[in-house]
Amino acid sequence: MEDLKNWKPRPAVQPVTLKGRYVTVEPYKRAEHLGGLWDALGQEGINQLLQYFAAPDFADEAAFGDWLDAVAKTGWITEIFRDNTSGKILGMANYMRTDTANGVTEVGGVAHGPAMARSPISTEVHYLMAKHVFEDLGYRRYEWKCHNGNAKSKVTAERLGFTFEGVFRKHSVSRGGNRDTAWFSIIDDEWPLLNAAFEAWLDPANFDADGMQKKTLVAIRSGIAKEIEQ
Repeated sequence: MEDLKNWKPRPAVQPVTLKGRYVTVEPYKRAEHLGGLWDALGQEGINQLLQYFAAPDFADEAAFGDWLDAVAKTGWITEIFRDNTSGKILGMANYMRTDTANGVTEVGGVAHGPAMARSPISTEVHYLMAKHVFEDLGYRRYEWKCHNGNAKSKVTAERLGFTFEGVFRKHSVSRGGNRDTAWFSIIDDEWPLLNAAFEAWLDPANFDADGMQKKTLVAIRSGIAKEIEQ
């Protein structure tokens, strides 16, 4: 059994800048980021992209900005993703529902713009955010939750190394309907293996001249796990 006699509450998650090889994660500021984020998420097409968010459809950029301001007041910390090469904003995610007493936080409000698709950036942002939680803040648990109907989000969570824990039925009322919520997590015991797999996958040597991966993240993670078992 894990000995937690000397456990102490962890620092609260704060807005943070995290620079990777391909992307920089930085704290959202309305005046600086809203226009670029709105464009990255498809402008009026944002409502299709965010169809599983509990928020109502956004009429325009200002309404989207007002929503981000509102969730910030509930404790959400919005982080935007900026391409290190082009400098363009590509998407966002939030640290949310943080429990410092138990060392738990969640990544949610995840929105990858189309430009992130099939690029190392879409993986590196989550590597950077998880690494900060486990290594800089010393948290024990990192959560990912999504609408159970959001198949893409569930596949992404498992690819990134989150473990599926079950479905909370009738978890909430969302957009005038029922929401069953799928729960996933990474715990601190798992992080060393996941960290090693992320670093191996993100290494430029894992990509060919056309930018295509040579080994999948899942395959790399499985290989490392097998080496540990031997």
